[in-house]
Amino acid sequence: MRMMQLAGQPLSLPEIATVALGDFPIEVAPSAHARIQDSRKVVEEIVARGGVVYGVSTGFGKLADVQIPAGELRQLQLNLVRSHACGIGRPLSVPEVRAMILLRANVLTLGLSGIRLEVIELLCELLNRGVHPLIPEKGSVGASGDLAPLAHLALTLIGEGEAFYGGARMPSLEALNKAGLRPVALEAKEGLALLNGTQAMHAVGGLALLRTKRLSRIADVAGAMSLEALKGTPTAFDPRIHNARPHPGQQAVAEHLCYLLRDSEIRQSHLAGDPRVQDAYSLRCMPQVHGAIRGALAHCENVFEIESGSATDNPLVFAETGDVLSGGNFHGAPLALALDYAAIALTDLMSISERRTDRLVNPDLSEGLPPFLAPHAGTHSGFMILHVASVSLLNEAKVLAHPASVDNLPTSGGKEDHVSMGMTAALKLRTIVENAEYLIAIELLSGAEALEFRRPLKGGVGVERAYERVRSISPAVNEDRSLSLDIERVAAAIRNGEFDSETEKI
Repeated sequence: MRMMQLAGQPLSLPEIATVALGDFPIEVAPSAHARIQDSRKVVEEIVARGGVVYGVSTGFGKLADVQIPAGELRQLQLNLVRSHACGIGRPLSVPEVRAMILLRANVLTLGLSGIRLEVIELLCELLNRGVHPLIPEKGSVGASGDLAPLAHLALTLIGEGEAFYGGARMPSLEALNKAGLRPVALEAKEGLALLNGTQAMHAVGGLALLRTKRLSRIADVAGAMSLEALKGTPTAFDPRIHNARPHPGQQAVAEHLCYLLRDSEIRQSHLAGDPRVQDAYSLRCMPQVHGAIRGALAHCENVFEIESGSATDNPLVFAETGDVLSGGNFHGAPLALALDYAAIALTDLMSISERRTDRLVNPDLSEGLPPFLAPHAGTHSGFMILHVASVSLLNEAKVLAHPASVDNLPTSGGKEDHVSMGMTAALKLRTIVENAEYLIAIELLSGAEALEFRRPLKGGVGVERAYERVRSISPAVNEDRSLSLDIERVAAAIRNGEFDSETEKI
């Protein structure tokens, strides 16, 4: 099996997902060994001469002015990990934990943290051998990084706390033993090097961001299906319009929609004699809205890629000069703002999708489709409550789209007086993504059902392929039935990439 070598290089979201969602192994690149060892020598020299350096021979946060006796430096690091492992709530998923391990190991290989090579190698082996620390999802404010989540990760390295191994939850020491690994005894600065960083919000938020990117393209597919079912016009997607306002995302969405709608029989059927000049905004402005969302996500992805290859602990060790400098690279502001931006963008994508679903089921707007897509309206309610569910999902997303990053509560006795709330932003985005997968699934189900009433005419080639995918999961609704499982299955298909063939033209 191929091995991903870590040397502190930027990692793309797909690269992170390859490791997080599979069993792709990782190792420290040989090219990184020397700089890791050089930075460690600097720390050891400081300890040997009794130097005073934050986190090496002092306390932490408000206690930074307290100098620690040489004989207590190991206990200092051990106490740091134990005391900071104060996470709360449900454990992060295995993919999120794997992403977190990958990201933490990668930034440590930059050789700016003063940590021993063998500690980073043990991190890699946790991932390679399937030892996944139990990391509660709540408790981080993203100030000195994700202190509580990373402390739970560090607990497993020292054989404390809990972990998952072989699908079972057990004490970390037992999991290490089963995997043929031994815990590490932390030396000076190593606890701090493991705890300072943004890798929890990066892992949770990055995987959610990747799902958001997929949704931004599948929304084009759902929107094209709705446009066909509503006998809309693709004129608004003419490239001349979008070249006149050349935002890259807008141009890409217009091109994608034209690709999906090509060779449409439905369009040909109403070219002549259609009194409408233009469609409603939720149809006509898909390139502008979906495109703006793509632009927002591209910015967020760039932020995350830079962060994946950045030293985010404190202090940083510069071996070439022997300087150990205190700063604030652990602050989660870049990721927190990006995650809030992504949450707002995705909620807007949900909003325009919900408007199209309403047009499909609303007899006042649906261009001759049966009320609520029911074959016998009145006796049957059809898709009435699917739209209600869509509105419910959107309402929750709107509440969660309030940015976490605008909040601040000082911590650590006022020393950490401005915090990012980045982990909150990541967890909120994850929930919005889940809601959006359901909401887009509802539009796909509604669009496919609406197309039944346009038969025997067919929609565009891409639309018909998406229709067939929906129908392979959910049969047409000839009489009322519970559609909860249909929504779940289509949402799972979105999540698993089963509609990706129709998003390849981007």
